[in-house]
Amino acid sequence: MIPYSLLDLSPIPEGSTAREALTNTLDLARHAEGLGYHRYWLAEHHNMPGIASAATAVVIGQVAAATSRMRVGAGGIMLPNHAPLMVAEAFGTLATLFPDRIDLGLGRAPGTDMNTARALRRGFDNADNFPRDVLELMDYFDDDNATRLVRAVPGTGTHVPVWILGSSLYGAQLAAHLGLPYAFASHFAPQALDQALAVYRETFRPSETLARPRFMLAINVFAAETDAEARRLRTSMQLAFVRLRTGQPGPLPRPIEDIETAVPPAALAMANEALSVTAVGSPETVERTLASLIERYSPDEVILTGQIHDHAARKRSFEIAASAMKALGSVPA
Repeated sequence: MIPYSLLDLSPIPEGSTAREALTNTLDLARHAEGLGYHRYWLAEHHNMPGIASAATAVVIGQVAAATSRMRVGAGGIMLPNHAPLMVAEAFGTLATLFPDRIDLGLGRAPGTDMNTARALRRGFDNADNFPRDVLELMDYFDDDNATRLVRAVPGTGTHVPVWILGSSLYGAQLAAHLGLPYAFASHFAPQALDQALAVYRETFRPSETLARPRFMLAINVFAAETDAEARRLRTSMQLAFVRLRTGQPGPLPRPIEDIETAVPPAALAMANEALSVTAVGSPETVERTLASLIERYSPDEVILTGQIHDHAARKRSFEIAASAMKALGSVPA
């Protein structure tokens, strides 16, 4: 069976609060562990009124404490926002508290605006140092040696698994060059997916970390009892994406019945193209779509996500998706 994982942004729905969003994250994590999800990843976003996972390492610690077996990690940490040593200390601490359960996915984009980058005391030019920062960070996780002048404590010797995240050829090339696993952000930026995947697989260099390429495909899932209800649930994310791209970020909108009349056609087409790697529908429809995506891209793992306004409906969606993945795993290749 292909491992299936879950990416959570701790969405703050309209009419709700950050506290409720984080409470929902812990509830969803426990639910996901019971459904057989392999990893539970959270993502770093700043200055976003609809996302509560800004202090990503803190939330990861809470999720790891609320679960017992599932791997927990970052999908990801935007490394240009941080000094590598501080990331190593944070994730080294997590790995010390929760041995062999912590992952660290690293992104090159700052994931924020200029004013927020300044508030983080970092600059957009830090992305140019990304390869060097990745190597420095990984070195902090390595075993101790007498020549090391700076150590991550905790962190040294924890060997936290590092993933490279990306939505372009840059991340694919770096992951292949360093021999690291690669997760593509196909859930919101699928344009370069085919080319990046080919580059990663064709140029991969085995390393002490990884003998062969390991590719994770990100897929949006909006599942419900009927196709119509799943499409209605999806409108929350479509609306949120349109508002974000037009400079109006906010809490996760409530779903609407007829999005075609509420959003200009060009804006809706833009959102649908960006969110095209999506399984939306009834259990049968979602299973067929997931099977098609897996057949096309042959991922080593899939990570499912989906911003749904109602928490109970979101839990049910991931439950349907897990059942679909289990059913696909029982079918001979």
